Amino acid sequence: MQQLILNILAFFYKPFEKYIPFQTFRYVACGGGNTVLDILIYFISYNFILQKSMVDLGIVTISPHIMAFIISFSITFPTGFLLSKYIVFSESNLRGRVQLFRYFLLVAICIALNYIFLKLFVEHFHLYPTVSKILTTIIVVCFSYITQKKFTFKVKNPIVATNGETSATIQQ
Repeated sequence: MQQLILNILAFFYKPFEKYIPFQTFRYVACGGGNTVLDILIYFISYNFILQKSMVDLGIVTISPHIMAFIISFSITFPTGFLLSKYIVFSESNLRGRVQLFRYFLLVAICIALNYIFLKLFVEHFHLYPTVSKILTTIIVVCFSYITQKKFTFKVKNPIVATNGETSATIQQ
């Protein structure tokens, strides 16, 4: 499946190869697809599943725009991690559990940012929930890309010996 997705992306990358690196294109394509899925699930959840109604869980009542976010997030979190790990940042040499832990930390921050911006845009600026979700997504995606590239899926530099060989070369 990984190779199939990479082949499809490589095919569509050709017109863009002079302008952006393939990794950036993969991030835009995978992140864009996952974001469209997120917004679609959010829209369907808010308008049709929740029917714009508050959700009473007994001990707490959740507003429909926040519950729609929870529903969409529960689906797009795993797809986002898998796409990032195996398609976008596949050259990362960090251990999978380190990537997952760092991705979880990043996602926790992104959840907080989503919550804060949705509350701000819907309840204080009185924007439509779907428009608020789109604005929130733009802000969070920019933050997420930088964090994933520099922290979550970074490539650790190989140890270089004094003669210029990497530790992998020396061990062979």
